[in-house]
Amino acid sequence: MKSETGLKTASDLSDKDEPIYQALMTAIVEHQLPPGSKLPEEALSEVFGVSRTGIRKVLQRLAAVQMITLTPKRGAQVATPSVEEAQDIFRTRSLIECANLPDVLAHCQGPHLVALEKINQQEQQAHVVHDGAAAIRLSAAFHIQLQAISGNQVLTEMVTRLSQRSSLVVAAYGAPWQHGCRCDDHDRLLELLREKALDRLTDALRKHFDHIVASLHFERSGETLPDFARLFAAKGA
Repeated sequence: MKSETGLKTASDLSDKDEPIYQALMTAIVEHQLPPGSKLPEEALSEVFGVSRTGIRKVLQRLAAVQMITLTPKRGAQVATPSVEEAQDIFRTRSLIECANLPDVLAHCQGPHLVALEKINQQEQQAHVVHDGAAAIRLSAAFHIQLQAISGNQVLTEMVTRLSQRSSLVVAAYGAPWQHGCRCDDHDRLLELLREKALDRLTDALRKHFDHIVASLHFERSGETLPDFARLFAAKGA
């Protein structure tokens, strides 16, 4: 059922909630909505064709996973991690992902390597054609797929969330040309994974995260109001 305004009510959002959530999450992770971007309920309601109450529900979900901030009288904005938070995100990723490598190696089989190689090749191609959004998405996918080999679903979910927040950090503090991770680092990680060289793999992954943090400039972005109609033209009801 729709309201008198023609917008779907909150009760109709059950099947609309997830696509809108995923559309906004993807736009944030792929830097189409950079840190500091305002997310007004009215504008999003218009684009997606749902009520403001429905949009508010989606924004609350994004706030719960720390991808946006909700501030009284200021509304919703894409989160801008502090310098300390940014460093902690990558420090935590380094600790978790390196600690899980013994289980990764214990479960790693040929098909896992093939899947990772495919992601790595796609990421390299994305860099070649300057497709920043794809490079970011594939960089995260490489790390998530690597950790998923261990079979630890809880840890994989944690890495997924931390990867999403890492994208915020790179968007806020990375150079304009910086998209995802360095491809040659992923090449090296794959090589050591094939060799089952735990100590060298652990050291390479730790240095990989150190390289990312060292490349960040820790300069904050300003507030912006994106063109929602352009970003989500195909997503509206």
